[in-house]
Formats: sequence, structure tokens, C-alpha cells
Amino acid sequence: MQSTIESDQAFLTRNNRVHIISDGKVLFHQMFEDIEQAKQSIHIEFYTIYNDDIGNELLRLLIRKAEAGVAVRVLYDSWGSMGVRPKFYDPLRASGGEAYPFLQTRSAIVDFRLNFRDHRKIVVIDGAIGYTGGFNVGDQYLGRKEKFGYWRDTHLRIVGAGVYGLQSRFIRDWNATSRTKPLNVTNDFFHITKVKGETNMQIVSSGPDSDKEQIKMGYLRLINSARKRLWIQSLYLIPDDSVLDALRVAAGSGVDVRIMIPSKPDHAFVYRATEYYAKQLSRNGVKIFKYRNGFIHSKTMVVDDGVASVGSANLDFRSFKLNFEVNAFLYDPKVTAELAKLFEADMRVSELTTYETFAQQSYWRKFKQIFSRLLSPIL
Repeated sequence: MQSTIESDQAFLTRNNRVHIISDGKVLFHQMFEDIEQAKQSIHIEFYTIYNDDIGNELLRLLIRKAEAGVAVRVLYDSWGSMGVRPKFYDPLRASGGEAYPFLQTRSAIVDFRLNFRDHRKIVVIDGAIGYTGGFNVGDQYLGRKEKFGYWRDTHLRIVGAGVYGLQSRFIRDWNATSRTKPLNVTNDFFHITKVKGETNMQIVSSGPDSDKEQIKMGYLRLINSARKRLWIQSLYLIPDDSVLDALRVAAGSGVDVRIMIPSKPDHAFVYRATEYYAKQLSRNGVKIFKYRNGFIHSKTMVVDDGVASVGSANLDFRSFKLNFEVNAFLYDPKVTAELAKLFEADMRVSELTTYETFAQQSYWRKFKQIFSRLLSPIL
């Protein structure tokens, strides 16, 4: 097994049972079933929870569980959940549940933390079952929005001691937000089921509250350790110089480096900057694939035959420095092989975009890419 990621709080847990979920309908069906079975606590933290069909379905479920005496706590990012007013959660609060916008503030105008977003996706049920990955809560994540079409993402359902990392991360985020009802870390929040799993893993989190850039350092560790294969899926590809150089060195050393990005933008400036860096990397031997079966939102990394990462962090400045993120780093040949098979299936509905293809784009498109690249540190 390759060496683990160095981080103060990312302890290694062994023998977890991990289920990879790549379809929104499957994810929410399984997650809602687990929530329905909750007896003590339900902890939910998402960048986006929309006031739409699936968001209201989740809210109604949480209200029922709160009325049944289960402790329900919800954190959401006010920017990522834009358009959802705090009163959306009033029925949950009336039923005994709690919900707060992450790092809530009275005035966004004078809040210097406005640019720091909670991009994490965490669900922990009874301290025993955990979810993390790329999906948020919204109809578009089930392919119900015509703009995006089919939504391709990657999420994990975890049973085992790896849930400790997710639960402790949620509690710290909750206490940073809810100053009136902080949680004390006690055994009541941790009920780890002993399972015969095969996955060793670390839950690694990072954010602007630390200058250690733990997830970026983890990515660099994986990139630099690759000897045969480095397959990456990322919504955004706007790496800083250290990651850019590492990818170039890996490709130049004979590693099979493949990066998959969407074929359509969700944010115009960010996508043009992504194209700029994709073009540069394609020039250095990195194979760039544009996913064409709808929209890909996955943030995954497959290294050789035994190490992988799945989480919320893209390969971009914002994920490294400005967002609060969480990733699972996985040490398991079977999980790695399963993620590799998903990547191969995605390649069959993707287009290999070479440097020559990028070079043939219009001058106007190239100008937008260069201009967007100049804004990279703040996108």
C-alpha cells in the first residue's frame, strides 16, 4: 500500500465497507432509505440544497424524523443554495430540527468571509453511516434540468471507522456556525459498525481556516506517486503552478495521464479558463477528454492499481485555497478498479480533445480562454 496523506486530523481507518454511487437516482434512494431508518441523529452538510422537488422531499423526510425525536441538524451554504430563504427551514425548526447557513452573518456586505464557501458534502446517520462525494441536493443532480441533461457524478456510502472523520468534520463545522447550540464531542455521536470491509481510507478536509492546503497536498502526493496511471475527473481544471508542473512531469515520465472535463460550461469564465489549461496540458502529453453524455461533475482521481480519491474538491485555485472541502483518500485495489471501470465507461461517451483540436478553435474563443485564465486566482 502506498503511503498515506500527511494531515494533522486525517487519521487512517481500516476495513471500511465503501459503496461507489455514480447516479443521482440511486444515491438519493439509498440515502433516503438510510435516513428513514435513523434512530438518534441525522447530520447533513451540503453546498447546495435547493427549494425544488428533491429538496422538498428531503425536507419532508427530515421533518418526519425530527417529529419522531431524532436530532436533525442541517448546514448549507447560502451562496451555493442561492434563492433558498431561511424560512424554507421553518417547518423543520418547528418540528425540533435545526438548520443554519454555514458561517452565517448578519450582513454579507461587510463580511470579509463572503468569498469563503462551504463546498463540502457530508451526511452522517446515527454516527454509523456516512456519505460524501460530489452530489448536492437539487433536481439537476437527478438529470431533471434540460440545461445539463444527464448528471454524472461520484459519491461514496461508507460504513466503518471512516465515518469518524465525516462526523468529526461535521461537528467542527456545526460549532463554528451554531454558537448558541454547540455540540460536545462524545461517544453518543459515534456508533461505528464493525464490518468486514476491505477499504483503508482517510477523510481529508481543507479550507481557508488553514494555510496547509491539505487536499492539494494530497493531490500532489498522489500525482507524484503515479508510475503507470493517473486518471482524473474534475469539473474545473485551473491548477496552480505546483499542480500544473506535477501533471507535466508525470506525463513526461511516461505515466498515462488522462483528465476528463465537461463538454459544456456551468460558469462561462471558469469553463474558458479550464479550456486554457486543458490546452496547455494536452501540449505536454496529457490526454484531455470532454464528457458528452450530459454533464460531468465528478471529482475523482485514480492512481495506478491501488489508490484513489473521491470528494468535493476540484483541481482549481478555489478548491485549494478558498473553499471548505472534504475528500476521501482510498487505499483499496478493488475500489480503485471500480473507479477505473467507471472512468473507462465515461471515456466511451467522451471526446478525446487534442492540442491540434484546441489550436483550431476560433480566435475569439482563444481570447476568452486567455482572458479567463488571467482571472484564475479569483474564479
